[in-house]
Amino acid sequence: MNSPVLTIISFLIIFSVVVISHEFGHFLIARLNGIKVNEFSIGMGPALFRKKGKNTEFVIRLLPFGGACIFEGMTGMEMSDDEDEEDDDVDASDAEKTDLSFKPGDFNAAPVWGRIATVFAGPLFNIILAYLIGLFIVWFCGADLPVVANVSEGMPAAAAGFQAGDEIISIDGHHTYLWREIMIRSIMSTGKEMQIVYERDGERHETTLVPVWSEQDGRFYIGFSGGAELVRCDNIKVFKYSAIEVRYWLDATIQSLKYMITGHAKADDLAGPVGIANVIDDTIEDTKEYGTFTVLLNIVNIALLLTVNLGVMNLLPLPALDGGRLIFLFFEAVSGRRVPPEKEGFVHMIGIVLLMILMVFVLYNDITRFFR
Repeated sequence: MNSPVLTIISFLIIFSVVVISHEFGHFLIARLNGIKVNEFSIGMGPALFRKKGKNTEFVIRLLPFGGACIFEGMTGMEMSDDEDEEDDDVDASDAEKTDLSFKPGDFNAAPVWGRIATVFAGPLFNIILAYLIGLFIVWFCGADLPVVANVSEGMPAAAAGFQAGDEIISIDGHHTYLWREIMIRSIMSTGKEMQIVYERDGERHETTLVPVWSEQDGRFYIGFSGGAELVRCDNIKVFKYSAIEVRYWLDATIQSLKYMITGHAKADDLAGPVGIANVIDDTIEDTKEYGTFTVLLNIVNIALLLTVNLGVMNLLPLPALDGGRLIFLFFEAVSGRRVPPEKEGFVHMIGIVLLMILMVFVLYNDITRFFR
């Protein structure tokens, strides 16, 4: 099997597993709350495959961009059939105070906390999937401990007195369990001073250092390296370190978002499906000489990264995303007043349009990157 074919197959498997996990979270909790799911779809665009279930139609679409659980009455515009015409004149605020104005099975007929759980379940199931994947990776790979291996002369770490063998306990109050947690903070550094707690010979010390800028690499450096000391996790430790692995990727995703929002990231740092496929292809090419199992471990690690990213990104408080819907639902839960569904739907529609524009930009960026 040549690399392009393997890349496409790997991409489709990863994409399917990650998206199905997310949508299954929505689906399962929706059904537990009595919400009817009209369609469970993977991908976007024209339908390639349809299968009608008892209550739900399962669809596979052409373009590998996301998926959807379409709930009955999601727009809130469908009212129950047994309402009299005179009920149409009821003040909207009165209709918002009760779920009886919606048909049984409608999304809006469910209690507000049931709707919150249904929306939140998608990202939550992505994190659960990440933990399960983490068990596999950590069992075979172990975990990289936050222990300094080398200190570069003339760099901030050396000036601060660091030595090989020091264990980094925390950076700026963030407790470190993996060397990669230190690396992500070094890579994402904006040059601000760092408060570092470390342990040497059983004693804890605290120091402050300021990263230095490298014109050649276009980033800041602390001046020490590590990650060579590993802990085996083919035992009971696998459960602890799988959680730590997920914690690391959650932190890395959040730090990356902060880095981007503050204007330090470039357009080339954004990657869509084409960019992800390219990463998978590079990973296969770079690791195939070490054997099929090594390739598999790296592909599975990409799946862990993507499922965490999908979970976090969907919780951003933006229209059309799960986080945007949660804002409206939490407002209802706290205030006791429902935002008119048609107004909420209009906000989400704007969000969908903006997301589509962003997707086109990212896709264009992915494609043009190959010709630079």
